[in-house]
Amino acid sequence: MTSGTLDLGPAVDPAVDGDVEPLWQLLSPPSRFDSSNARVLGASGVRLRFADGVDALCASSGLWNVNIGYGNQAVADAVHRAMLDASYLTLFRRSHPWALEAARTLVELCGADTFGRVLFSTSGSAANDAMMKIVRHYWALRGQPGRRLVVGLRDSYHGLTYGSSALTGEDLAQDLYLVDRRFVRHVGHTDPAALRRLVTGAGAQIGAVVVEPVLGTGAHEIPDDFLAELIALREQYGFLLVADEVATGFGRTGTWFASQAWPATPDVMVLSKGLTNGTCAGSAVVVSHEIRAAFDEADAVLAHGETNAGTPPTCAAITATVAQMRQHDVVARGAALGERLGAGLAELVDRHPAAVAHRGRGCFRHLSLVRPDGEPYTPDDVVAALEAIRLAGAAVHPGPAGIQLVPPLIYTDDDLAELLDCVERGLTAVWTGRVDQLRAARHSGHATPGVMVAR
Repeated sequence: MTSGTLDLGPAVDPAVDGDVEPLWQLLSPPSRFDSSNARVLGASGVRLRFADGVDALCASSGLWNVNIGYGNQAVADAVHRAMLDASYLTLFRRSHPWALEAARTLVELCGADTFGRVLFSTSGSAANDAMMKIVRHYWALRGQPGRRLVVGLRDSYHGLTYGSSALTGEDLAQDLYLVDRRFVRHVGHTDPAALRRLVTGAGAQIGAVVVEPVLGTGAHEIPDDFLAELIALREQYGFLLVADEVATGFGRTGTWFASQAWPATPDVMVLSKGLTNGTCAGSAVVVSHEIRAAFDEADAVLAHGETNAGTPPTCAAITATVAQMRQHDVVARGAALGERLGAGLAELVDRHPAAVAHRGRGCFRHLSLVRPDGEPYTPDDVVAALEAIRLAGAAVHPGPAGIQLVPPLIYTDDDLAELLDCVERGLTAVWTGRVDQLRAARHSGHATPGVMVAR
């Protein structure tokens, strides 16, 4: 398995006639809808082709989900076969072989000693909605319906549907949209004492504590002392521990799942993103034998359903993605790549005046940036850096006062060297005010200018 080359045929501009752009781009202001530098015409291996003619190394793995590269043949073939054999089958009051096989695969992968059942969903957001319903229903079945509170972390991200938006710990217009957060609490991820105060005061009402092992926004790792306190409190108060592995699962942080490095196993795991290598809208909630048993003993029906959850093509993609990762030892490759990426970012921080710190784990990293006046990057500065780095040849992800680097796990050494070079040249162009030169050189077909900047 290699990173692949970009050969996508002639460019096709999908723009339509008329003055009004019909597509509502997600998380973009209308003024930026359908700009050519934000329209991607195709992707292959680990590379993207933009409508303005720029070919760029992908350093965001799509939306952190294309872990084994674009256009993986084995995954495409599996989805194709499922489309022909059973293009759609529902899980409403039925099952099918593709879903059963995918569920068995995930239980084995997460740990069959602990986990016993899989609920399929269609996105990380929807899966977190379903997870909170499972938690509250479980406690009702156990005779403790008062355990309604779900605790999340400040600055966490769990999605933008109504339930997951309530759990998300950053300000994403929850007040504007009247998101109901009455039964959700948040606590800082670096403050074990605050966690203990919260749990001590409301322990009998807490149904679950939900944790991203690495916070998706900013790539903050959960400190060991916080985890130790969290697990001790679970033992004392009995709430469920949920690992939201939507972003960190499937090799992203150096192991199959980041929570495998925790001193105790969670009761629930929420999975998405790398689950299908980005090919199908899929997610899963994997629950412990204890939670499974509560529903089995009561023969209880969970009031949750999604039309496209666990369809044959999606489940075929899950099974094939896991098989490909095993066949090509992708988790080990990703762990080695993550070590080299961390070392490369440390060198960049030592060398470049704009880069002041890096953090994260594995192939999930954040680079903090400052302007020449020493002030942290503003959101507009981040946008400028993203564009400069893209013009230099790499597409990275925005982060708070910096950028996030989330490369596919199949990068070669040459790919990584290219990424770090593109990041450095893009940051230098922003620092020296020479982004226009970078753009001109890129579109002229000449080598982009490199300007040495001493710290």
